[in-house]
Amino acid sequence: MASRKQSAKGRVVGSSGRFGPRYGRFIRKRVNQIEKVSRASHACPRCDQKAVKREGTGIWTCRKCGFKFAGGSYVPETPAMRVAARSIERSLQKEG
Repeated sequence: MASRKQSAKGRVVGSSGRFGPRYGRFIRKRVNQIEKVSRASHACPRCDQKAVKREGTGIWTCRKCGFKFAGGSYVPETPAMRVAARSIERSLQKEG
C-alpha cells in the first residue's frame, strides 16, 4: 500500500504554533496577529520608505535613513500617538 503525504487541515497556525494546544485558541490567534504586525516593515515618519523595523520594545529604526524613534510596543505609531501629534500640530499652527 503506497503511503500518501497528508495535507494540513484547517488554518495555518503561523508563529503561535510553537505553543501547541496550550493557552487557548483566541490567545494564540491574538499572539499571531501581534507578531505578524510587529515583524512587518512599516513606513518611516522621516523618509516615507517602508524600511522601519522593531529593534526592541517601543524602539523602532529605519534601515534606509537610520532614524531611530520611540513608538508603541508592537506598532511604530499608536492611535493615541496620532491624536497627540494632531493636537500638537494644531497648537503650533495657532501660535505661528
